[in-house]
Amino acid sequence: MNFVSKKIISCLITLFFTVLLVFLAFRVIPGNPALIILGPEATMEQVQALEKQLGIDQPLLAQFITWLKGVALFDFGQSLRFSEPVLSLISERIGVTFSLAAMTIVITIIAAIPLGVIAANYKGKFPDIIISVGTQLGLAVPSFWTGILLIMLFGLVLKWITVGGYSAWSEDPYEAFKTLLFPAIAIAIPQIAILVRYLRTTMIEQLNMNYVRTAHSKGLKDTAVLFRHVLKNALIPVVTIAGLNFGEILAGSLVIEQVFALPGFGSLLITAIGDRDFPLVQGMVIIIAFIAITVNLCVDLTYRYLDPKIELK
Repeated sequence: MNFVSKKIISCLITLFFTVLLVFLAFRVIPGNPALIILGPEATMEQVQALEKQLGIDQPLLAQFITWLKGVALFDFGQSLRFSEPVLSLISERIGVTFSLAAMTIVITIIAAIPLGVIAANYKGKFPDIIISVGTQLGLAVPSFWTGILLIMLFGLVLKWITVGGYSAWSEDPYEAFKTLLFPAIAIAIPQIAILVRYLRTTMIEQLNMNYVRTAHSKGLKDTAVLFRHVLKNALIPVVTIAGLNFGEILAGSLVIEQVFALPGFGSLLITAIGDRDFPLVQGMVIIIAFIAITVNLCVDLTYRYLDPKIELK
């Protein structure tokens, strides 16, 4: 079995146990979930009808098999709050959150790689000191506070952006980009700080390796050695950190959506939790887990590209 097949099977097993944990999490809640949703004033007929709708009137194993079949078909049932299919509600909102997370990752990579290279190349010198101070600030300030500062500066003072509202990519790509740019920057700043520090450390380690001296002795220019050899080897642990931080980026997106009043996963999840809309919460958790697992698979495949020896290991 090759490297890719092993990783795909591992992801499928992880997804299965995630589905199992989500299923059990809503079944171990003390009390009757239908009664919790409807409240103490609900009649017995109303409770029994909701139990049937949720499928909790069946034995636990039968409930899990039905739930598993639905998840396999991306059928998470009907939202109690909106009386619409859960997948339909998620589809309406996922574009905003996914676009915000993707833009955050792009901004993080574009900013972190050159800053990390500069910091490592000028170790202990003025550029390195300035970048180190910037990364300290980036780690110290929470994303939601950065978002508020960006709104105050670029929204209220400079009036470069309109606070609140969202234009879909299909309607106006420029407005969609402008709406998501500053929220993405707010989420990206601490991620940039983390990646810059890791990249700086790994590049300094690589610069002291024997192959760097060998490359210089062969007459290769400093820039060729730095970008063709050192950077490629240094990116492997950085890719690890970027993959692990995707969950933080997604969580940050849910918070920043509230700050910038974006109609994404964040507001929908808060509404679902507040209204005890269990089918909607379950569906959203599974989708978020599926995205995170898929991203981690992409990270592992990137390892394989950066270091072919990983398959042998």
